[in-house]
This record gives sequence, structure tokens and C-alpha cells, in this order.
Amino acid sequence: MSAFLGTHQNRFDAKGRVSIPAPFRTLLRAQADEGTPLVILRPSPLHPCIEAWPNAAFASLGAPLDAIDIFSEDHDDLATSLYADAYPLDPDKEGRIILPESLRQHAALTDEVAFMGTGRTFQIWEPAAATRRREEARNRSRALMGRKNGGDAA
Repeated sequence: MSAFLGTHQNRFDAKGRVSIPAPFRTLLRAQADEGTPLVILRPSPLHPCIEAWPNAAFASLGAPLDAIDIFSEDHDDLATSLYADAYPLDPDKEGRIILPESLRQHAALTDEVAFMGTGRTFQIWEPAAATRRREEARNRSRALMGRKNGGDAA
């Protein structure tokens, strides 16, 4: 597997830990460099979910900063939005992580979570919100493909 695929649901345990799905852990380990965190979590700027990035993919997010004056407000804004709420994490031996409280609040997580694969990354959602998001994405994709093909969205 070279992409994060599928949706997997897990529960928090009594200590507040949740297990990253085994297929996602396998891919994270395959992409990890020695001495770097396995995953970097950050609040999504678009949705009430948590984005989970392999370290190398997360590093690529900072590339636009190189084109901006380091002493500018634009640079400061972009750097703050990328890094201030990012959390590097390594799962324990059983693949469990503890989500920072600020991220749990952002995604409105309580007892259960849905891990949604999005290709290069995955997202962590409140399960009902994840279901709504997948339906919304399917509907928007149908409309987009209908426009692309010059017809009405079915």
C-alpha cells in the first residue's frame, strides 16, 4: 500500500489513547526516516478534523516559506499556521497515541474516532462528521465530474 486508504473506526481507551489503524501504521513506518516522528498531527484549516501527515510530506508544506521574506508578516502568518498547532507523535508498541486536547476539541472527539485515508495523508474525525464529510465529498465530486464532462451532475 502506498496510499492511506479506507475509513477505520476506533475507540479511545480508559487512558485516552487511540490506536492508529494497522494499515496506516505500516505505511507510516515505511515512509519514516530514522530519528524522525512517525506522524505529525495538526488541526485541519478546512474541516473539523485532525490532519495526520507522514514526516516527509509535512516537511513539504513548508516549501512555500522559502519564497517569502523571512521577516515579513506573510512569512510569520504562514509559519504560525503550519507549525504552531502541529504535534509530532510516535505511537507506543501497540500503535496507540494520545491526541492533544486542543486537537480533540477542534475535531469534537469524544469516545470514538474515524480514521479516513486521503491518499498522502489521513484525517481523524468524529465518526458522524466523517460520514457527513464522505457524503459531501461524493456529491461535490459528482458535480465536479459532471461539469468537467460538459454535462449535468448526476
